[in-house]
Amino acid sequence: MNASPPRPTVTSVDATTAADNVIAASSTGIPTDADIVTIYLPRDAAALAMDADAVALAIEQEAHRRNLTIQLVRNGSRGMLWLEPLAEIITPSGRIAYGPVQVDDVASLFEADWLHGGAHPLNLGLTAEIPYLKNQQRLTFSRVGITDPLSTDDYLAHEGLQGLRRALTMTPEQIVDEITISGLRGRGGAAFPTGIKWKTVLTTPAPQKYIVCNADEGDSGTFSDRLIMEGDPFVLIEGMTIAGLAVGATYGYIYVRSEYPQSIDTLNAAIARARDAGWLGDDIQGSGKRFDLEVRKGAGAYICGEETSLLESLEGKRGVVRAKPPLPAISGLFGQPTVINNLISLATVPVILARGAAYYRDYGMGRSQGTLPFQLAGNLKHGGLVEVAFGVTLRELLYDYGGGSASGRPLRAVQVGGPLGAYLPESQWDVPLDYEAYVKISAMVGHGGIVAFDDTVDMSRMARYAMEFCAVESCGKCTPCRIGAVRGQETLDKIRAGGPQHEQHIHLLRDLCDTMLGGSLCALGGMTPYPVLSALNHFPEDFGIAAPATSGNPTASHQA
Repeated sequence: MNASPPRPTVTSVDATTAADNVIAASSTGIPTDADIVTIYLPRDAAALAMDADAVALAIEQEAHRRNLTIQLVRNGSRGMLWLEPLAEIITPSGRIAYGPVQVDDVASLFEADWLHGGAHPLNLGLTAEIPYLKNQQRLTFSRVGITDPLSTDDYLAHEGLQGLRRALTMTPEQIVDEITISGLRGRGGAAFPTGIKWKTVLTTPAPQKYIVCNADEGDSGTFSDRLIMEGDPFVLIEGMTIAGLAVGATYGYIYVRSEYPQSIDTLNAAIARARDAGWLGDDIQGSGKRFDLEVRKGAGAYICGEETSLLESLEGKRGVVRAKPPLPAISGLFGQPTVINNLISLATVPVILARGAAYYRDYGMGRSQGTLPFQLAGNLKHGGLVEVAFGVTLRELLYDYGGGSASGRPLRAVQVGGPLGAYLPESQWDVPLDYEAYVKISAMVGHGGIVAFDDTVDMSRMARYAMEFCAVESCGKCTPCRIGAVRGQETLDKIRAGGPQHEQHIHLLRDLCDTMLGGSLCALGGMTPYPVLSALNHFPEDFGIAAPATSGNPTASHQA
């Protein structure tokens, strides 16, 4: 019998089990042994949906068959979703990208000597030189796709914990001032100044205060929260800890939607490792200060993305909107002062503390300072995440990054800001993406979600969908939202059917939208008219109208 050849070394570094054992190559980008090649392959939900686990197994098996020594690290996604699974090879000249890699491609990649950056149809060159990435300003997402998400060593090697260490040398007032000066505003869509919210909690006396992260990312076409949770969870933990130090809170909760199981698993693993490393607990980094947190899973209600409904859910109650006042900053979770911020807001805090408020403030325009991760979805060739400074235009995002329509047909309408955002026609695609500029055209930047439609879209159908969405997701507490959305569906059905009362139904729809805008208790009912009226005003032909019934403000009533 012939002796079996020696088994090659194939180290599969799974972030949930052995992330801290990554060799120095994963931190420095340079192999420490000429015989060991490090391959990065994403393990986030988008990559998994494209069979990344099967690709990883195929890579390991092919390396074994060829008696080659490799190390496979499962990282987060770079955000170029049309290229998933995107594999990266560590070479002396940098990381070389290959994608999208399927199981059937693995053998030919090895044959082409991809472990040394060999030529192959899937070879994209140096990852850092891909225009989609190179032209971004990645501050919040600086580590996503680069590091092993659960390696504390990787995190520290890429500027991690610098913000927290600085915060530990500052007074709470100084931390709050730094966030205020930076101009950071709520990235969940409301755009409320973060520093003001934190100062309110800081100056409200209470025996217990809380930090709550809103990771209930329910807007259509959004996934930036998920990419952070699955690609760089430590930055969120660091941001929440800094927030706790700033306002005197000692405990926090991350509220994650149930549809994100990979995010929940990754966060729980990251929290455990952060505790082991002394980043959480009763003695943070030997400072004598304490902060800890946990993950709570939501039950899939869109309304729980509204901060007071989220608090109700955290308390074990049905997710129903609370009347204000009192504000959550004064009486929030369990009646105590509570900082409740969107995940991206909290994940941006570490870079502000690490590099200074002025550094972050110098990005953007006007009162919209810093960067925002825009998420490109819908009918686009290159869907994915783009982090750039405020002031970029929709046209730039759609064509310079998104590559135009996937169908090859002309783009006609773009919804910005999730299912409650306005539908914008091409005439408004050159308005800079800035909170105030978008308010002037009765639109909103929101969470940065962008969904594109080509010229085959029926905008009357999209308007009806907005009303249907509101009816399904309403908590039912206020009449304008609970009843208005149902009546809106019925009225839009009549408009789409035509008939002798068509004009009266158009007027009725506008009256109904006025009522919802002015009378709803929260943004769900109050903003549903935005997509409805923007579709009606910008695309009147889809409603059987010869010309726009109003001019200027898309949410103006027919009486204006």
